[in-house]
Amino acid sequence: MQGTEANAGSRRGRRNDPDRRDRIIDACLDVIAESGVAAASHRKVAEHAGVPLGSMTYYFDGIDDLLRQAFARFTATISERFEQRMASAHDPASALDAVVAIVRDDVFGSSRELVLTHELYTLAARERGYRRLTAEWMARSRAALERYFDPETARLLDALVEGLTLHRALDDEQSDSFDIAGAVARVIDHGDQNR
Repeated sequence: MQGTEANAGSRRGRRNDPDRRDRIIDACLDVIAESGVAAASHRKVAEHAGVPLGSMTYYFDGIDDLLRQAFARFTATISERFEQRMASAHDPASALDAVVAIVRDDVFGSSRELVLTHELYTLAARERGYRRLTAEWMARSRAALERYFDPETARLLDALVEGLTLHRALDDEQSDSFDIAGAVARVIDHGDQNR
């Protein structure tokens, strides 16, 4: 019994505030979305989470650990949404429709997600340790696409999805009538021709 009580107050779980670690991670993502990674200090995140500053070092081994865990949560959330969309397809035609819906509705559904993605990409471009997160994210997307498409087509579709969503988010002049389905179909047709 004594060991169980000791574990309840350990770094990974306190009885008096079991959601504190999750609130800190969520607050970290909020701070990054609002002000960028450079502004994500222990003090600012703790203030945003409404927790004592000491909680930061209690739950995380420094700001880098917090950033990694926050971005891991973010990429997992996006990946799960992507996987659910692809899992809802039941044949190649509905898989094409799922990819189009991913571009239109899912991947970067908000400006917050777009900013978080860019912040992660910037970190990954500068620091090799964050590339593992982006590599895992891409691997999950491709695996979901490979339910209906060969690996090369899945890789191209993954790049197209990302490129189209970025363009849709950043191009103020792009019309909603852009033929996303046509672009996706071209990639799929190209993959079919090369098989």
